[in-house]
Amino acid sequence: MANVNLFTPFKLGRYELPNRIVMAPLTRMRAGAGNVPTSLNATYYVQRVSAGLIIAEATQISPEGAGYPNTPGIYSAEQVAGWRLVTDAVHAHGGRIFLQLWHVGRISHPSLQPGGELPVAPSAIAPEGEAITHDGPKPFVTPRALETAEIPGIVEQYRQAAENALAAGFDGVEIHSANGYLLDQFLQDGTNKRTDKYGGSIENRARLLLEVTEAVVSVWGGDRVGVRLSPSGTFGSMHDSNREALFTYVVSALNRFNLGYLHIVEPRINGNITVEDRVSNLNTRYFRAIFNGTLMTAGGYDREEGNAVLAAGDADLVAYGRLFIANPDLPERFALNAPLNKPDRSTFYGGNASGYIDYPTLALQTA
Repeated sequence: MANVNLFTPFKLGRYELPNRIVMAPLTRMRAGAGNVPTSLNATYYVQRVSAGLIIAEATQISPEGAGYPNTPGIYSAEQVAGWRLVTDAVHAHGGRIFLQLWHVGRISHPSLQPGGELPVAPSAIAPEGEAITHDGPKPFVTPRALETAEIPGIVEQYRQAAENALAAGFDGVEIHSANGYLLDQFLQDGTNKRTDKYGGSIENRARLLLEVTEAVVSVWGGDRVGVRLSPSGTFGSMHDSNREALFTYVVSALNRFNLGYLHIVEPRINGNITVEDRVSNLNTRYFRAIFNGTLMTAGGYDREEGNAVLAAGDADLVAYGRLFIANPDLPERFALNAPLNKPDRSTFYGGNASGYIDYPTLALQTA
């Protein structure tokens, strides 16, 4: 693998990727009324079309799945049409785009829920911290534990969202089972205290993710479905008594679906990652020996580190987030080893075109 780098083409299922630089799913909170994507969102994604693959931002599968203001959905006809604006534009410029399917579970607030109801979760345990609402930060509430009889309805919401993503013209979907959201909440025993078939043993806690994956694969086929996991993540007050056993089981169980890829969020130390950090804990290298398919890694990589993880054979694809926010032409800048724009954190979430579609390309900067 020593000759493999970010610009080595890669065959991802039926798709030929011109490079291994993936645009990570990035919540930007800029959907229009009704959580419908707009032409502004289409412009944003087209600007980044040189990525080997774009994974569009986390998108709620139902009204109950929302946890932040102005994030897009994929449950209404208007949302499907809005996303079609995006996918048509990306395809017209030669790109490939997957949609990340999302239910936030307890990381929400009644003001974001239909009828002001409580958010749902595997168990009635509140996360620490504050929810982001239309009226500013508010303390998280204790969620309502889902009844066993309700869970097949959650699986059906994922299946229908997968159907809607197909109708919206996406090339595939990614199941968001990371970062402390609903599926992750079911996986980890710090948030799942259930005593039914969805709680207790590792096999039971993994049941919902596997049922959701089966439902989504029934729509798309395994080769156009990815799953994202954060085995070392603590966002959303996540913890588990034996993460190694849990995620070893989960990744082994996912093998049966012949997925397009497994997307691993790397462990972080004080928000930063070094090469040394990546050789420990539940990182992409650890799962290389367990997962039979394509591995994607994410977590603060720069150009040199991305090339290094590919050359070592630890991953097949590298996802970039903040660097893609600030550098719409990131692959070109990497190819030339050119200077990078610095991201403006104050414009990450919410707002308008500023800090969204106005970062300059290299061509503009050198004109």
